[in-house]
Amino acid sequence: MNDFALYFTTGWHHIVSIHALDHILFIMALSAIYGVRNWKQVMILVTAFTIGHSLTLALSVYDVLRVNEKWVEFLIPCTIIATAGFNFFVKDFSKKSLQLNYVLALFFGLIHGMGFANSIRFLLAKDEQIAVPLLSFNLGLEAGQIMLVTFMLLISYLLVEKLKIKRVWWVNAVSAVCLVIAVMMAMDRVQ
Repeated sequence: MNDFALYFTTGWHHIVSIHALDHILFIMALSAIYGVRNWKQVMILVTAFTIGHSLTLALSVYDVLRVNEKWVEFLIPCTIIATAGFNFFVKDFSKKSLQLNYVLALFFGLIHGMGFANSIRFLLAKDEQIAVPLLSFNLGLEAGQIMLVTFMLLISYLLVEKLKIKRVWWVNAVSAVCLVIAVMMAMDRVQ
């Protein structure tokens, strides 16, 4: 059970830490277009991201997948830019119009997983079974993401539902902040 706690905590800190700004921005951009009424949709969306993340980590641990770390570090802010940019074009917040987000979350989860792949490879011994460590890591990651999404949904509820700020203003404000920071990250990582 000690290993479970270690990997769960590692997964938690992978998303809820000052060093996890790229993941936090991605989750913010991803969840900005959803309201409290859509909580199930956004939770499924976050789980799609975790599935992509998990798949890349597993492939990396078994040394099936290796990608240049500099490219991955550049691509991660690009996923934030793409997600935030997509938000500016969403005019209809219906479930049907947001179906593409599930594919994007899964695909971008693959990229984000590559960012942590080298670290997890060193944590796990070659002969160690990866099922429990990967499961516990991803449960920690998922718990952190659920906390962030819940926070975003609550702020959205207060601003949009209670203070009657237009939903599009909320979406555009969150997306703009994420976009600007991600562009700066990407430019910094290109050098």
